[in-house]
Amino acid sequence: MSEPSELTHARSRGALARWLPLAGWLAQYDRQSLGRDLLAAVIVSVMLVPQALAYALLAGLPAQVGLYASMLPLVLYALFGTSSTLAVGPVAIISLMTASAIAGMSGADGAALSTPEMLAAALLLAFLSGAMLIAMGLLRLGALVNFISHPVISGFMTASGVLIIASQLGPMSGLRLSGGNLLEMGESWLSLPQGAGVHWPTLALGLGCWAALTLARRHLKQGLMALGMRESAAGMLCKTTPILAVILSSLLAWGLHDPLDQGEQGMALVGSVPGGLPTLSLPSLVCNDWSGLLVSALLISVVGFVESLALAQTLAARRRQRIDPDKELIALGLSNMGAGVSGGMPISGGLSRSVVNFDAGAATPLAGAFTAIGILLASLWLTDWLAWLPRATLAAIIIVATSSLIDLAAIRRTFRYSKGDGAALMITLIITLVQGVESGIIVGILVSLGLYLKRTSQPHSALVGRVPGSEHFRNVERHEVETDPELAILRIDESLYFANARYLEDTVLALVAQQPSLRHLVLACQAINLIDASALESLEVINERLTAAGVSLHLSEVKGPVMDRLKRSELPTNLGGEIYLSTFDAWQALSIHGSHCGQCCARDGVSQTAAAG
Repeated sequence: MSEPSELTHARSRGALARWLPLAGWLAQYDRQSLGRDLLAAVIVSVMLVPQALAYALLAGLPAQVGLYASMLPLVLYALFGTSSTLAVGPVAIISLMTASAIAGMSGADGAALSTPEMLAAALLLAFLSGAMLIAMGLLRLGALVNFISHPVISGFMTASGVLIIASQLGPMSGLRLSGGNLLEMGESWLSLPQGAGVHWPTLALGLGCWAALTLARRHLKQGLMALGMRESAAGMLCKTTPILAVILSSLLAWGLHDPLDQGEQGMALVGSVPGGLPTLSLPSLVCNDWSGLLVSALLISVVGFVESLALAQTLAARRRQRIDPDKELIALGLSNMGAGVSGGMPISGGLSRSVVNFDAGAATPLAGAFTAIGILLASLWLTDWLAWLPRATLAAIIIVATSSLIDLAAIRRTFRYSKGDGAALMITLIITLVQGVESGIIVGILVSLGLYLKRTSQPHSALVGRVPGSEHFRNVERHEVETDPELAILRIDESLYFANARYLEDTVLALVAQQPSLRHLVLACQAINLIDASALESLEVINERLTAAGVSLHLSEVKGPVMDRLKRSELPTNLGGEIYLSTFDAWQALSIHGSHCGQCCARDGVSQTAAAG
C-alpha cells in the first residue's frame, strides 16, 4: 500500500509545483539552503534600500513607493518564479519608462497630474502591466520576445542609460531640470529662470559620492584582496558601498543642513518618508486619459520581461537550471499586480541585485521573500533617517548603476557584422534620445521587423554544382564544381511564404531565360522549413510555366513536415518532374555526368530517387 501512496504524493507534489514552483524548491530545502538564502537576503536588502528610493524618485514618485514596490512583489515572485536567483524590484529603465508614461497624462481637470494622481497612475500602470504579462503567460506567448532583435534592445538600453544619467544632472547640481528626452531636457536647461544657478554644496556632494562609488566599483575589490580578503567577500563588500554613501551623506546633511540651506536653492533632501506598511487596495481611475496607459503598460511589460528573462536564463545556465518563459510571464505579472495593489510601481528583474544574489549563494526564490522582510523592517525603523538623505546621493547611485547600460562598443561590433542590424540599433538609439523611450522601442521593433521582412522577401539562392568525386554541392560562383548545361540545381536558403513567393517566381524564370538549353530544374529545399499557401501557389505557377517551356521542375531534400503539407495539395501529382530524397540522387538521375558514377553509387547502396521524408 505504501508504493501507491508514495506515487500519489509524488503526483500531487508535481501538480502543485507546476502551478507553484516554490513547492518544488521546498522539497529539497534544508538548513544549509536557509542559511544561504538569509545571507543573500541581507546583502540584497542593503543594496535595495537606496536603489528603491532612487528609482522611485527617478519615476517622479514619492520615495516610499520604491520601498512598497520591494515588498509584496518579491514575495509573489518567490512563490511563482522559476529562477532561484532573479531579484525583482524597481529598476532604472522601467522607472524611466514609468516617468515617461505618467508625464504624458493629464488630470481630471485637464491640468498636469498632482502627486496623488501621479501615484494613482503609477499603481494603475503596474496593475495593467501585470495583467498583460499574466495574459501572455496563460496564452504561452513567452517566445514572442524573440521578435525584438538584440541590436534593438542594445540601442534602447544604451539610449536609456544616457537619458537616465542626463535626468540626474539636475539633482546632482541642484538645478530643476525636466523632460523625457534630450531635446526637452536641453530646452528645460535653457529656460531656467535668471539667477537659478548650480548649488555648489549639492554638486560637491554629488560628485564626491559619484567618484567614491566609481572608484569602489573599479578598484575596491582588488584592494581588499591585496589586503588578504577572500575574493567572494571582497566582491560582496564592494556591492554594499552605496549604503555607506547613504549613511555618510545623511549624517553630513543632518549635521550641516542649516549652514548649507540657501532658501529655495538649498540642498534637496528626500524629506519625510512615511513609515509602516502600505495599504492594500485596487488602483483607481483618476485621470481622463487612463486608457493612454495601455500602450505604456504593454511596452513596460515587454521590455521588463525581455530584460528579466535574459538575466534569469544567464544565471540559471551557470547552475544548469531551467527557466520556463511562460511561467516567468505569470510570475512577473503577479509581482506587478502585487505592486499595483500595495502602493508600488512597475517592477522587473534587476541586473546588479540579481548578480549579487547569485554570488551570495541564494539557493531558492525564498531569498527574495526574506529580502522583502528586510525592506519591511527598513520601512518601519529607518524612515526618520531616510528623510535626511540628499537627493544628490541617490542621483550619484543611479548614475553609477546605470553606466553599465551604455555599450558604445556594441555599435561598432554590430555595424561591422551587419549594416542592417547596425542601422536598426542606431535608429532605435537616436529616436529614444530625441523622442523618448516609448517612441524609441516602438520604432526599433518596427525597424527590426521591417528588416526581417526585407531580408526574407528576397531570399538568398545559389546555383550549385557537384564537387568532383563527392556527393556535395556548392555555389558555382565560389567553388570549382561540375555543372550540366541541361540541368540547373537552385538551392533556396529561406522558407517560402507570401512575402517572397513572387521573388522566387522571378528568380526561377530569369534563370530559365538565361539557359536556353535547360531541360531540368531542381529546387534544393534543405533550408526550407515552411511553404505557406501563397508560396505553394507560386510553385504551381512555376511548374506550369516551366512545363510549357519544355523544362521539368524537380524538388530535392524536402523536409518531412514540409512534405506532409505538400501531400495535402495537388503539387506532387502535377509536378513535371520528380521529388528526390537527396540532391545527389537528382544529379545521378538527370545529369549527363550522373551515369558515370551510377554504378559505384549503386554498389554503395545509394538510391536513385525517392519521395522526400
